[in-house]
Order: sequence, then structure tokens, then C-alpha cells
Amino acid sequence: MWRTASILVGVVLILTAFGLVMLASTSGVHGVQQFGDPHFFVKRQAIALCVALVLGYLCYRVDYETWRVWAIPFTIVTCVLLVLALTPGIGVTVKGSSRWIRLGPLTFQPSELAKLAAIVLVAWYVCRSPRQMREFARGLILPMAILGVILLLILAAPDFGTTFLVGVVGMLLMFAGGTRIPYLVVTGALGGAALLILIMHDSVRMRRLFAYMDPDKYAQDEAFQLLGALYAFVIGGATGVGLGQSIQKRFYLPESHTDFIFAIIGEELGFIASLSVVLLFATLFLCGFRIAMRTADLFGRLLALGITLMITLQAAFNIAVVTGAVPTKGLPLPFISYGGSSIVVTMMMVGILVNIALTADEVEE
Repeated sequence: MWRTASILVGVVLILTAFGLVMLASTSGVHGVQQFGDPHFFVKRQAIALCVALVLGYLCYRVDYETWRVWAIPFTIVTCVLLVLALTPGIGVTVKGSSRWIRLGPLTFQPSELAKLAAIVLVAWYVCRSPRQMREFARGLILPMAILGVILLLILAAPDFGTTFLVGVVGMLLMFAGGTRIPYLVVTGALGGAALLILIMHDSVRMRRLFAYMDPDKYAQDEAFQLLGALYAFVIGGATGVGLGQSIQKRFYLPESHTDFIFAIIGEELGFIASLSVVLLFATLFLCGFRIAMRTADLFGRLLALGITLMITLQAAFNIAVVTGAVPTKGLPLPFISYGGSSIVVTMMMVGILVNIALTADEVEE
């Protein structure tokens, strides 16, 4: 599967390089406003990218079976980090969310690591007793209880977007592992209802939901970014206004270098560039899915499938938010949005995926 792995690595490198270019274009205004340095965010992202490439290479060099051995310790460490992020004096709270741990001048977001931990944990659990995944207790209750610990710690931040993403990927892996569809449908409905109840008791997120349903009414507050993003695509047209020439990033998109960077791509480089990004993520999905389907080992197959779904579904959710297809959630666009923790963990996932492609036994034709 070396050709598939080569295409995968090529796509990732293109997205990453493109992300640095777009970050340099979008973050200058924010860097000057917040830190007096137009290159502040690019410098930090470049440092994070160096760390990400090193860790990604190490993950590529380590046999993916090692993750099966370390599944429980890795999950425990991740949960401890999630708890530390919630601990006053240790965790860093930004805009009401306690998602970060400060490491000297840098910060780390444990919920990003939790994405990988959830994949490894579910894959490990399924491989312990794959034939029992059809049972109600061992195929649904136990894995959901284990996964639920991670989900509750992420939700406590609060981080509804990551909770939803990790929950969806976890349940899809359980389905791939043999859990019955009716069990998952009922569980998904109950989980969705629980999230909705929590949202209903959160005034900020309720206003976001109302803004999604009626953006014109909330044009000056909750829907301000959404309308600015949609207008960016309108301005950009087919070919864009030119790299670095965005107006929206200066006045109408406060988070243009993070969650809404896709809108600036549409404004500066146009529909063609936006579609190219979508096609690159689609190619990444096809490569990852092919690796998963051609891996004979069940653990490797589930690990590859989980990584592929986690990266591409996050990209899909981010693009859906920016284009107004779903309510606003704080999920970055993989490889492109600003975020050190995100790029580091995502590169680790890519390294594991490449290792699976090049070392796992293939399914016989």
C-alpha cells in the first residue's frame, strides 16, 4: 500500500503548506492587534509544526501494535490531563472554557489528545472480544461506559463540538466492530437529546442555535461571524480577490485565522481554491479508507478507520459551520487552522496511519 501512503503524505503536506500560507495571510491583523507582531501566530504555528513533524515521524516508525499495548495507560494519562485542564490554577480558561494547560510560554489542549485516545481505546476494546460485540452488555454498555468517561471530561470544559465529534467517531468504530445498529441508533438519540438539554440550559449556545435558524435577527452578535463568512464567499466568487486582500479578516471575522479560515480561503482565492481544499480532504478520506479496508489485522483496520474518520469528519464539520450548514461549533480545520495542539496530534495520527499502511498485512484479493 506504499502508493496509497505516498498519496496520503502528499495530500497532508500540501494541506499543511497551504495552511501556513493562509495563516500568514489571515493572522497578521490579529497578531498586530493582540501582540504587536504581524507574524506572531505564524511563528508559533511553525514551531508547533516542527514538533508535529517530529512526533508524526516517530509515530510512523513505531509499530502500530504498540498502541494496543499502551491503550489503557495512554487513556489514563489523557484523562488526567483533561482533569488538570479543568483544575483552577493549572488549567487555562478562555471565553468560559477550560480546555488548555499552560506549559511555560505554550499551551496544550488535552481534548485534542483525547481524540486519538478514544480511537485507540475503542479499537483495543473491540479486539479483546470481537465476537461479543453483538451482545447488548459487552457490545454497547461497556464500551460506551469507557468512552463516556472521555466524553464527560471533554464536555465538562465545556466543549460541545469535540464531544460530538469524538462520540460520533467512537460509535462508528463500534458499528465497524460489530455493535448492532438498533443499539447505536437508540444510544445516539439519547446522547443527542442529552446534548440538546444541556444546550437549552446554556444561554450562549441557545443564542447560537437561534442565530443559526435566523441569522438576520442576530446579525450584530451571535450571527456576526456566520454572515461575515458567507459574505466572504460571495465577495470571492470563482477566483477570489487575491491573496492577502481580504476585507472580512480585518473587520468582520474575529476568528478568521482559526475556525473560520476556510471563509478567507473562499474570499481571497475563490470557489476554485475552496473546492480544491474539499477535494484534498476527500482524497485523504479515500486513502485512509483504502488503508483500513486492505488491512487484515482488526486492530490496525479499526485504528486506520478511526483516524481517517476523525480527521475528515472534523474537516467536514468545520466547513459545514463556515458555510452555515450547521450551528457554530469550535472545531478547527485540520492542517490549516491555527492551533498547535491540533496540528501536533493530527500529524501523530497521520504517522500512525502511514505505519499501518506500510507494515500491516494486506487482505488477500
